[in-house]
Amino acid sequence: MIEIKNVNFRYKGSDEGSLEDLSLTIHDGETVLLCGASGCGKTTVGRLINGLIPHYYKGELTGSATVNGRDIAQTELYDLAGVVGTVFQNPRSQFFAIDTDGEITFGAENIGMPPEDIVSRKNDEAREMHIERLLDRSIFELSGGEKQIIACASVSVLSPDIMVLDEPSSNLDSSAIEKLKTILSDWKSQGKTIIIAEHRLYFLRELADRMLILDNGKIVKELRSDEIRALTFADTERMGIRPLSLADVTYTRENVSKHDEMLTLENYVFTYKDGKHGINIPKLELPTNSIIAIIGHNGAGKSTLARNICGLEKKCKGTLTLGGKTFKAKERLKICYMIMQDVNHQLFTESVRDEVMLSITDKQITDTEKTHRSDEILAQLDLSEYSDKHPMALSGGQKQRTAIASGIASSKPILIFDEPTSGLDLAHMKQVAGEILKLRDMGKTVFIVTHDLEFILSCCDHIVRLEKGQVVENFELNKDTDIRLRQFFTNES
Repeated sequence: MIEIKNVNFRYKGSDEGSLEDLSLTIHDGETVLLCGASGCGKTTVGRLINGLIPHYYKGELTGSATVNGRDIAQTELYDLAGVVGTVFQNPRSQFFAIDTDGEITFGAENIGMPPEDIVSRKNDEAREMHIERLLDRSIFELSGGEKQIIACASVSVLSPDIMVLDEPSSNLDSSAIEKLKTILSDWKSQGKTIIIAEHRLYFLRELADRMLILDNGKIVKELRSDEIRALTFADTERMGIRPLSLADVTYTRENVSKHDEMLTLENYVFTYKDGKHGINIPKLELPTNSIIAIIGHNGAGKSTLARNICGLEKKCKGTLTLGGKTFKAKERLKICYMIMQDVNHQLFTESVRDEVMLSITDKQITDTEKTHRSDEILAQLDLSEYSDKHPMALSGGQKQRTAIASGIASSKPILIFDEPTSGLDLAHMKQVAGEILKLRDMGKTVFIVTHDLEFILSCCDHIVRLEKGQVVENFELNKDTDIRLRQFFTNES
């Protein structure tokens, strides 16, 4: 059993994600869903349970937290490792190995398990999770969703009684989410206690025993399983959380995209070192001044295509033709701006405002004008109060919005967003959709790699679907074609 009594916590140097007089009991075998806006304290509750607070994340802590009778504050992290398993929002932050086999077995090796047991458990996990194809692969060549599944396997190998997952679906396609749902169901049937902080909720509707909605570090609403399943689309909208059924997500806006010309990609051929994964796109024509969603299963080549569009992969000899001019890889770096899937790789400065100002490269704009423009963008994305904070002190969703703000500040004609709604709550997802629509209205061409059906229906004009590195669908999104999109998200195999 997990018992949290009258806990107050503030991170050192930040009030974000604080907990306010939080009391919570989680019984053995319960599946508890933590919801709420970015920065409401969901992740902090998980860190309290797995011991990262107070042993890793420092701050002011009062009250008590016990797991299976152990006082968290008095128990070393290594003593908790076999009791509480954690899957982070960004799986890269928990990886120790460079290959998938080594990562899955690392925890078992670390506690001195016999080699034959380690191999047996690795093979069992791979079979149960249907990830045999991911064995003997480089971690660096996996998609974000594939990394997340490997993280789940590496935690499951130790068979802890308690599982803590922080936004586990953030980088997963619908097929991978169904696999995750199966994994969670198996853990639940084994009697494990599961705590999940999530924004995407539809796959948890039948699994959650309780839903706790947090706001400013407090539990403001608690629902039982029957109440969760009875929630309507109007209910979730009113509560500010994502819908509990994809059937509730509909295309309602008029398509107002106007393009006078096409953007052409030719000879986009790129293969990773394993010789099996990459992209092969002889020619692809797309409308300019549009918002183009790039969809497909995890590992289909979506992020690889995005990197090649903006010229980050030098080995790709493909060209991009825009406005009658053809751009090779090096030249594309000057006309494209990419917001990466893991935004930690592109946050460099000492403050959120400086991060946005860094993207304003027009030499004719004065520093005062840059500051004013940056502050305008930060206000649009609800980031004004964090303008002087260090980007690394923000929550995952706030970091994502900071990177998006930098992209908006860019004067480049082509913007590429890789999973821009990862870690975003309902309100901020809608907000980002609105800002991206403004970019289109400014004449930008926007590419979005995403698994988020709700986000696509909120702002995208065109769909490109990849499978095994090749384009299998390329169509305009409107009220007549959205059924093709919906079928992909609900019937993936």
